[in-house]
Amino acid sequence: MADTLTGTGTGTGTGPGPSAPVHEFPMPRAAGCPFDPPPGLSAAQKEGPLAKVRLWDGKDYWLLTRYADQRAVLLDPRVSADITRPGYPLQAPSNGKNNISFILMDDPEHARLRRMVTAPFAIKRVEALRPAVQKIVDDLIDEMLAGPNPVDLVEAFALPVPSLVICALLGVPYDDHDFFQENSKILIKRDSAMEDRMAAHGKLIGYLDELMGEKMAHPGDDLLSGLVARVQSGELTRTDAAQMGVLLLLAGHETTANMIALGTLALLEHPEQLALLRDTDDPKLIASSVEELLRYLSIVHGGRRRAVLADIEVAGQVIRAGEGVIMPNDIANRDPEAFPDPDRLDLTRDARRHVAFGFGVHQCLGQPLARMELQVVYGTLYRRVPGLRLAADIAELPFKHDGSVYGVYELPVTW
Repeated sequence: MADTLTGTGTGTGTGPGPSAPVHEFPMPRAAGCPFDPPPGLSAAQKEGPLAKVRLWDGKDYWLLTRYADQRAVLLDPRVSADITRPGYPLQAPSNGKNNISFILMDDPEHARLRRMVTAPFAIKRVEALRPAVQKIVDDLIDEMLAGPNPVDLVEAFALPVPSLVICALLGVPYDDHDFFQENSKILIKRDSAMEDRMAAHGKLIGYLDELMGEKMAHPGDDLLSGLVARVQSGELTRTDAAQMGVLLLLAGHETTANMIALGTLALLEHPEQLALLRDTDDPKLIASSVEELLRYLSIVHGGRRRAVLADIEVAGQVIRAGEGVIMPNDIANRDPEAFPDPDRLDLTRDARRHVAFGFGVHQCLGQPLARMELQVVYGTLYRRVPGLRLAADIAELPFKHDGSVYGVYELPVTW
């Protein structure tokens, strides 16, 4: 498959013509550009607002690459996040079983279930956790500095930070982190066989179900105990509660861990930007740095996906009911109409309106927690380890090209 799209749009807002070629999705990244979206996405964005892509199922779907169009569609009640709707662009084969997360549902059921886990992620509750997260970060840096040099930053720091935080929040024993990290890797790898996905999912559901049984007898002050209370009151089924627990456990550590490691790599490759962050204690600059790195890296790949319920118009093109749309947030966050000079990493940029967490009613529930963790990490690690540098050539690093969450499997560093 070519790395670029040609002839996919007219550039006039009318979308691809009837003879426009259809290209496979997801698209490959270019060698030597680990932080940039695939060239095919960049070409599609330049050539027109819409393109057509083909998924694993052999079906064609609409690709939206521009920031304003994505935000408009994500707010439109005529599009659905429900994966059972006709035309929904599935990321992988489904076995048809009822194991759908609330993030793949529409309101009112989506809103009903989401409200049950919203409170722990409210900004005030998250801010109250900041001292505890700071201690976790400082303790891990102490251990890293006292241990081997060089070290894999993923194993020693990037993965333990969010894993410890989400385990404490959920009430999950951190001693079991190897188990849930091993199974989560299977779930987020794009090329995992369906039977392997289902086996991993089943193991995690069984694990959370067993843990909920223990909390029924001995509830604690944690999120999982709160879900158990909902089960006991009849508001949730036990299966739904376990499903929500799996979602929060996976999302709570995989995404932030990859942002810590890949963000560190991006900063090491942009030393003038790293110096800004390393030499400041200004919370506003640290916060803006987090937003810019989220925009620049946009690690959740595969695109927000929706099924169209009624005819809609996007940039002059009618998308019919029963068709599907894919909206990659990584290319929307590189739209020059929204972010001038978008391929430049600039920690002083106001990037708060990025779509790294999605947009609309389905935007990421845990974004306040992720932001706070990243602020603590980025505001601490480089200041405490000012000589941090890569211990390998960037070309030798194993990037997660095979996953729906992008990052590095390993990041050897020294100081």
